[in-house]
This record gives sequence, structure tokens and C-alpha cells, in this order.
Amino acid sequence: MENYITIKQDFETEELISKSRFITYLFKVEDEEEAKKRIAEIKSLHKSANHNCSAYTIGDQHQIQKASDDGEPSGTAGVPMLETLKKEDVHNVVAIVTRYFGGIKLGTGGLIRAYQSGVTDAIKAAGKVRIQNAILYEVTLNYDQTGRFEYDIADQPYEVVGQTYTDKVTYSIHVTAEDTEKFENFVSENTQGQGQIKKEAELMLPFPI
Repeated sequence: MENYITIKQDFETEELISKSRFITYLFKVEDEEEAKKRIAEIKSLHKSANHNCSAYTIGDQHQIQKASDDGEPSGTAGVPMLETLKKEDVHNVVAIVTRYFGGIKLGTGGLIRAYQSGVTDAIKAAGKVRIQNAILYEVTLNYDQTGRFEYDIADQPYEVVGQTYTDKVTYSIHVTAEDTEKFENFVSENTQGQGQIKKEAELMLPFPI
């Protein structure tokens, strides 16, 4: 997959609109099977709800898109939820909105606004990250090189995710694929060419937007 945006974390929020209870769930998913599993879980959790509407988009180009009104008037729930996911440009996300009817009809426009706003507000609260092609590096230094290295790397867009201490210090560092050359030059210059650099793995990782 190419780089794409998704939610930072799974999220749940609730709102009361004209006495109807709307509970919005957002989940990160890897594929359509996982999305369907999440929908089934929420439907099982809220068996007595009037509606469990859902929408999901899978793939870096929204290759798989599905929406369900689950008994609401056609086009008033699932599709507005799906369009909101796409408008917010989040991928590999399933949104489920559970509604407990409160006795007051909202009308077509009111339903669309309720389902859209629930998903929009949940995405805003959950936050977004960019999933990017990345490299896990290991950088091994002598102890007398670590002070300057740790000070300088703090100002760089690289993520130190671990350290191992033996007769030397080895740092595990996540670097986006597009920054690999810049990173290797940074290590070389910072350590006067004495730092040992090793590529450990290619990954897809979240980075702040």
C-alpha cells in the first residue's frame, strides 16, 4: 500500500438528538473481514437498538467501500457516514452509529446531519495519523558519542523507539522511507562516520500529521 491517512486510535462518542441516543464507534481495520467483524460485535452489543448503521472504506485509494442504513430511510445514514469518511480522507476505518429512537422523527435532513456529525466529531476527537512506508534502523555508537547524538536527534523527524546497552549503545529508530538518505547522512555527520548503521526491516508505521 501507498502512504495513507487513518485515525490515530479507536474511539467511541455519544450524543442525544431530539431524544434519540446516537452512539458512534470508529475502529481501525486492516481488511474488509475485520470491518464486518467489528460491525457484528456492535450489533451484538446493541441488540435492542433500533438501528446499527455502518460504513467502511478499505485501501489507500478507498478501493473497498460499503455502507448500510440498517433500516433507516434509504440514503440517510450509511452513505452520509461513508461520504464523511472519504471527505475526512481516512482509510482502513469502519464507522458504526447505533441509534436508540427517542420518539421524535428527525426527517431526512435531520437524520443525514445526525449521522454525518457523529462521524465527523468522532474523527476529530480520535485524531489522525499518516501511515507511511518506513525503515527500522539500528544505529550503534560508542558511549562517548551518545550525548551529542541524543541531543541532535531530538530535533529531527526520526522516532527513537528503543535502546540496547552492551559495550556500546544501539538505538532502534523509525525513519520514513523518503527520509532514509537524509537520515544516513545525519548519522554519518553527527558521529564523524563512526556510527554503525543497519537496516533491520521495512514497515508501514503511523506518523503524526
